[in-house]
Amino acid sequence: MSKPVDDVVSTVRTYIEAHRGAFLDDLAEWLRIPSVSAQPEHAADVARSADWLAAKLRDTGFPTCEIWPTAGAPAVFAEWPSEDSEAPTVLVYGHHDVQPAAREDGWDTDPFEPVIRGNRLHARGAADDKGQVFFHTLGVRAHLAATGRTAPSVHLKLLVEGEEESGSPHFRRLVEERAERLAADAVIVSDTGMWSEDTPTVCTGMRGLAECEIELFGPAQDIHSGSFGGAVPNPATAAARLVAALHDEHARVAVPGFYEGVTELTDRERELFAELPFDEEQWLRTARSTATHGEAGHTTLERVWARPTAEVNGIGGGYQGPGSKTIIPSSALVKLSFRLVAGQDPDHVEKAVRAWAADQVPAGVRHEITFGPATRPCLTPLDHPALQSVVRAMGRAFEQPIRYTREGGSGPAADLQEVLGAPVLFLGISVPSDGWHAPNEKVELDLLMKGVETAAHLWGDLAENWREPH
Repeated sequence: MSKPVDDVVSTVRTYIEAHRGAFLDDLAEWLRIPSVSAQPEHAADVARSADWLAAKLRDTGFPTCEIWPTAGAPAVFAEWPSEDSEAPTVLVYGHHDVQPAAREDGWDTDPFEPVIRGNRLHARGAADDKGQVFFHTLGVRAHLAATGRTAPSVHLKLLVEGEEESGSPHFRRLVEERAERLAADAVIVSDTGMWSEDTPTVCTGMRGLAECEIELFGPAQDIHSGSFGGAVPNPATAAARLVAALHDEHARVAVPGFYEGVTELTDRERELFAELPFDEEQWLRTARSTATHGEAGHTTLERVWARPTAEVNGIGGGYQGPGSKTIIPSSALVKLSFRLVAGQDPDHVEKAVRAWAADQVPAGVRHEITFGPATRPCLTPLDHPALQSVVRAMGRAFEQPIRYTREGGSGPAADLQEVLGAPVLFLGISVPSDGWHAPNEKVELDLLMKGVETAAHLWGDLAENWREPH
């Protein structure tokens, strides 16, 4: 017979408190490894970080722990089958590499020497993402202690990559090559955050991304604007007109076919967004802006979370130095990025943008357009049973209602959804003040323990309330 809910919550918290000190000591040891994937001189440290994590996962109880090499930095894979053969399979995703950091960047202490000040642990990777990966080790042990099991309630897998902070250049290929080993009914991403310390939230989706560079070519060389101006096409003018044509008067993207397939917000989702304690003036101060702007008919949160966008990331051409140089430049350049939402196909968007650009460029100006690798959007419906398990588990840990957000950015989670065909769920406890990528990055220790609690409750809830054979 399973324990009453209150007894399980109490057992989980007692276990966590008893092992908190050792857990933080282990985390500090991992944080001391400067696993900076973007800097070649730290390649050995990234490999050492993977070895360290694999060994710790074996100590935790995972019977399978492997280092998976890539053309870049190694990933760590671990697996712990449930004794219940019919249990769902869950894959936890995170990363063990970190952003560059040096004392002279503005850190108060050595970024790779963890320091606890008050209730905060400061170190590079404390929140992004070692702390949020590592809470799963104590979480699964608390789960076993509270349930009396010797193996998790679900078939539990972990994939912790080593190149996320470098753009995950080899991640999709790794997932495709290892798809059979990674097969899962649901993916839990622990590389995300919450609205605030006082408002625990669960993220339901991330936008995708398509990027392109458009080069425009006019005369074979820069030419005199007095001798030829007004008589031949100017590629810099063509670039300006191209950018001006990107949006209509309502700030909607004017590329024909761009909105094809977009999953519109439901009334309930808009209501849930509106319930969040959003201070637009504070948000503007964070954005270093003096006014909001965007697609008519949508709030600021809707624009950054749930609507597709097009942005000019760079524009240039011709003389940029001091003084004047009266020329018609031979070339110009525009860099564009498109954030995509659920229902949009990056391949379709690329074709639409190519056709639109061709229509905008005048005769006498040649253009070349180059797209980089795209990231697909991911979205889990509010009523998905696995998402509701995450919400209930967080609710037991935080003892208050859990609200919903989305993420305006993009990440490798969409590759997992697309390749594995599994819904992506987000479980993170980081808050905006944690300072990801910034000096003095930290994690709130009480929230870190709430992440441990949530993980401890999640596996049993999924096993009990969701059965979806892969």
